[in-house]
Amino acid sequence: MHELSIATAIVEQADALARADGAGVVSAVTVRVGELSGVVPDALDFAFEVARGGTALAGARLVVEQVTARAYCGPCAEEFEVGMPPFFWCPRCDHPSQELRCGRELEITAIESAPPPP
Repeated sequence: MHELSIATAIVEQADALARADGAGVVSAVTVRVGELSGVVPDALDFAFEVARGGTALAGARLVVEQVTARAYCGPCAEEFEVGMPPFFWCPRCDHPSQELRCGRELEITAIESAPPPP
C-alpha cells in the first residue's frame, strides 16, 4: 500500500510547514488527488489516520479534492474528460490528444492550524 508512504510524507510536510509558521496543532490538511495519480483516496484517508499519530496532526482530518483527468485536442481546441481507463481520443473530432491538462495531481493545497497553547 503505497498510500502509507504518501500519507507519511503529507504528515511530515504539513508538520514542518505548521512549525515554520509557529502553529502548534494542525486541524486539517487539504490535498488534490488526480484520478490518474495512482492514489486511492479511501486508502490515503486510512493511511493518513495511521501516519498522523504522535504528531502535531494527531487530531487532523484529511480533506481530499479529487481532480478529474482532462485532455486537450489541438486540432479542434476541445478540452475533454479522459475517463478511466485513459483514452485520449477527442470526442469531437476523433483525433488522438497528446496533452493531458490535469488528472495526475498529488499536492497539498491547504493546511489549517492553530497557535501553540500558552
